[in-house]
Amino acid sequence: MRRFVTIATNAFMELVRQPVFLLLMTGSALFELFLATPYYFAFGDEPKLVKNSTLAVMLLTGLFGAVLSASASLAREIRTGTALAVLSKPVGKARFLLAKYLGLIAALGLLSYVNLLVALLASRMAFDAYGSPDTLALGYFILAIALGYVFAGFSNFFLRRPFVSDAVFLVVVLGTLAFIIINFFNKEGASQAFATGVDWRMIPAGLLILFALWILAALALACSTRFDMIPTLAICSGLFLLGLMSDYLFGRRAEAGHWWASILYTLTPNWQLFWIADALDTGKTTFHWGYVGKALSYAIGYVGATLAVAVGLFQDRELS
Repeated sequence: MRRFVTIATNAFMELVRQPVFLLLMTGSALFELFLATPYYFAFGDEPKLVKNSTLAVMLLTGLFGAVLSASASLAREIRTGTALAVLSKPVGKARFLLAKYLGLIAALGLLSYVNLLVALLASRMAFDAYGSPDTLALGYFILAIALGYVFAGFSNFFLRRPFVSDAVFLVVVLGTLAFIIINFFNKEGASQAFATGVDWRMIPAGLLILFALWILAALALACSTRFDMIPTLAICSGLFLLGLMSDYLFGRRAEAGHWWASILYTLTPNWQLFWIADALDTGKTTFHWGYVGKALSYAIGYVGATLAVAVGLFQDRELS
């Protein structure tokens, strides 16, 4: 068990030390803030547009993060021989792969936490044609990200600590503090009840996207047992697009009794199950946690099946 935890921890730290991980985290956060800032003139649907856009950014960022992280965590280690060095110890391939997956989803959880935090802030910042941008929230959160980079630079220069991982953790901590402070004030700077205007229904929506990212991470890890980053990205992008259309391509035919459609509909991950923007738009509040529990069961089952395939592929992989 200790070796399993060590491998998972090392995999997590290796991923958060990747410069691309820091760029994905800060780039997606800043883009979500930008989406809540301009005038859209969308005939009263500006808040809806902002919420949908921030959830879409969270999903696409997680897709790239899952593929890049899986390739960095497994495919590169197989190519460079690091995996062979670890497996020369008394560590089985299945334990090694599952520990890598645990470190991968921990890194994706950190990325999704920052994106969800900014999505909650963007839900408060969204305004219609008669409103105005929340420059106070925008300025404070950008300042928090900038301070994270500055402090990480100081720790790297004076303490010889790794810049990227320190910047990631500082952005998480300072971003959380900025979110808390911002929500005690309105856009004019006057004090208010905490989190007035924040749409907390974004939390179950964000959790569902996180479950989808768990499935994407398992698929990316399975592909990384055989392929490098670019083929893995192509395969996962194809499965992502296919899953978005699975209801149309296979669902109707499966209901009509076609056996081949039933098989393909079962094997293809249905991403629509994890997208509840329509429920947010219509103001429904009863779907939240019961539906999240059902989606979690689906995600666990699909991840388990995918990891079983990944272990089978990895068992036969020649590492020398």
